[in-house]
Amino acid sequence: MKVVSLVIFFMFCVFQPVWSQEKKYRIVIKGGHVIDPKNNIDGIMDVAVAGTPGGNDGKIALVAKNISPELAVQVVDAKGLYVTPGLIDIHVHFFWGTDLEGTYRNGPNGLQADGFTFRSGVTTVVDAGSSGWKTFETFKKQTIDLSRTRVLAMLNIVGEGMAGGKYENSLEEMDAVKTAEMVKKYPDHVVGVKLAHFNGHNWTPTDRAIEASRMADVPIMVDFGGADPVLPLEDLFLKKFRAGDIYTHCFGGNSNNSGKGRESIVDVSTNKVKPYVLEAQKKGVIFDVGFGGASFLLAQGQPAIKQGFYPNSISTDLHTGSMNNAMKDMNNIMSLFMAMGMDFKSVIAASTWNPAKEIKRPELGNLSVGSDADITILNLRDGKFGFYARDGKIQGKKRIETEMTIRAGSIVYTLNALVDPVNVPRPAQR
Repeated sequence: MKVVSLVIFFMFCVFQPVWSQEKKYRIVIKGGHVIDPKNNIDGIMDVAVAGTPGGNDGKIALVAKNISPELAVQVVDAKGLYVTPGLIDIHVHFFWGTDLEGTYRNGPNGLQADGFTFRSGVTTVVDAGSSGWKTFETFKKQTIDLSRTRVLAMLNIVGEGMAGGKYENSLEEMDAVKTAEMVKKYPDHVVGVKLAHFNGHNWTPTDRAIEASRMADVPIMVDFGGADPVLPLEDLFLKKFRAGDIYTHCFGGNSNNSGKGRESIVDVSTNKVKPYVLEAQKKGVIFDVGFGGASFLLAQGQPAIKQGFYPNSISTDLHTGSMNNAMKDMNNIMSLFMAMGMDFKSVIAASTWNPAKEIKRPELGNLSVGSDADITILNLRDGKFGFYARDGKIQGKKRIETEMTIRAGSIVYTLNALVDPVNVPRPAQR
């Protein structure tokens, strides 16, 4: 019996090349161009992900030149590619469900998180107000707790969330105290308060959402798409917003002809960003893209970028109405902003470190040693590419494409299998 045991032990030791004692790292990414805005890294570096036999460390272990591939269980060849922190999309709608009248709240307009994130390099998302204080716990159980994507949330000031006009136009649904209480109950998951879709010329919804955000000490995200007539952005930015509050759909001004909806941030008569908008950004107001199905205009975005007015954060407003439209996905919107003249490094910052700071999650959006190994590997393709919005189209010479996504130290998406070996034993994961 002792002989048999010794033979089995010997075979176990010989045939365990994957997690041998020499393997210090789970993954080493070799030869990529690392862009890490937080740490001011912009150059050819290697990245090592921590891992131990039977463990699930999943942290950044080292960012340096010439890390030995012999120390890694898996080696990724990233030559000619860009290595960035995992992308962060702070405007999505992932409260999917079967309530046909629920729209974005447990309804048909929402999407399932993991099916639409990793293939675009996104590792963290913020659901922007699909749920409210009455429905958040359902959203948490149904989506947050079951997703490999890190799903955070902005809580709608409307108790039911984005459940259609019956609720979203009801002031009785807007309870600042109960909203703040729910935010504070789940500080690890709720990162802000959202206001959207109120149809009317009334500051009360804004004031209640701001009150809730102040009580919970989180930012507010505002969408003025339903204002009728328009509510003046100058008052919102300079009188009501604090530094750190977020204006989404910032290039979606649609009020020039109708007199309702969102006031534009670019003066259509001069093609210049309005002075109070520049003042607001200098004050610390956050301008977020939130492209969506019809919430972006080239006539707003192009002159703003040309003038040097960049969005603080790039986001998709991903839902069933936008994913197969002009928006498509995070990489497409990033590429569009490059086509309009925004430089690649600024695009990466607006998709990683900037949104992490906006939602007060400084542990995200960077490749600091000890942080979660959320990593995206991008291919910046050359060619002739088309981009469009509801008011026209433009051509670009670059397109961003996700080659690989790593979430918490595990490869969750690889387009061209640039890793060797592709499959290795690892702890069971969802």
